[in-house]
Amino acid sequence: MAGSVERKPMQDPQHAGAVDAVIDRALERQKIVGAVVLAMRGGDIVYRRAAGHADREAAVPMRKDALFLFASMTKPLVAVTALRLMEQGFLQLHDTVAQWLPHFRPALPDGSVPDITVHQLLTHTAGLSYAFIEAEDGPYRRAGVSSGLDQPGLSLEENLARIAGVPLAYAPGSAWRYSVAMDVLGAVLEAAAGKALPALVEQYVAAPLGMRDTGFHVADESRLVVHYLNDKPAPRPMDLDAATRSGVGIARFAPRRIFDAASYPSGGAGMAGSAPDFMRLLLSLRGENRDLLEIARVDRTGTGAATQGAGWGFGYLGAVLGDPAPTHTPQRPGTVQWGGAYGHHWFFDADTDLALVSLTNTTFEGMSGAFPRDVRNALYREFGRQRGAWEA
Repeated sequence: MAGSVERKPMQDPQHAGAVDAVIDRALERQKIVGAVVLAMRGGDIVYRRAAGHADREAAVPMRKDALFLFASMTKPLVAVTALRLMEQGFLQLHDTVAQWLPHFRPALPDGSVPDITVHQLLTHTAGLSYAFIEAEDGPYRRAGVSSGLDQPGLSLEENLARIAGVPLAYAPGSAWRYSVAMDVLGAVLEAAAGKALPALVEQYVAAPLGMRDTGFHVADESRLVVHYLNDKPAPRPMDLDAATRSGVGIARFAPRRIFDAASYPSGGAGMAGSAPDFMRLLLSLRGENRDLLEIARVDRTGTGAATQGAGWGFGYLGAVLGDPAPTHTPQRPGTVQWGGAYGHHWFFDADTDLALVSLTNTTFEGMSGAFPRDVRNALYREFGRQRGAWEA
């Protein structure tokens, strides 16, 4: 139950040389500035380390309870909130968005206006997009749509209007594309439950699990890390308005956004928290939220889309591993994982009973560089049951 998760001891566990070596190498090569890495095996914390700097310029060392901007690690927290609200009868998966947001009616390029469902928002099959995955002059950028990472002071109502003004990228349910869907879902949850999204996440997720450091605001700024962008010869601190290339597009960041009370609570990217807090969520998938684990381990897209390459689908909490063979991963089928653009990665492999929370303050290395892959592989060498060709 929630209390047992809250009392879960997080003492320094046994030494894990392979994981330490990965972290040390990344710091030495200036791939990351700082990191907090937590691993769980069989319900126990088996690895925990804070390394590098929370603020390099001020020589502030990383601490294990450091706070990070979560970016897309917000998504599973909002998804769990949505699923719990469904249990309470506030809304259903098949509800249309228009039932709750009558003015949100984006059209297809031919002018027709299809229904979008809550299920499609949760699975990113709603026809929506992100500006940073489009070309620099793409429709979301031209419309000024925020990703929830940028544009401090923008209201949710205004961002919804901008999203609805852009033609859908595809007919809802026919494809998969990472998107602002969770921001739209946040507005749906507010309308359905009659409360602000931060209050709902606190009531249904953070408070029951004892996630005291997690929310849409930061109370103790001294614990918030400085966030950095990868650069040569070393990562550089993010400015008030930072930008970096993300595939064909440009990702924009405003790390001070969370301190602007006028900024809307982004259901896709707006929260901050600590590694121990997020591990409480993953630990709960073995206990009081075990029903959600079985829901989360199923590819829900229905499109055959590969979200993180061959072998991966997408469920309600993140990417779902269907076939490990083409992925060169030690993870087992049904593993759920995702990350966050500020430099984060997490997974839960239920078959091996192994979970990882890796938070860095370095974009994009900590999310999609070699670091999360190398930490994962080292973790399985130390603690995983499964061994195979991936170790070669």
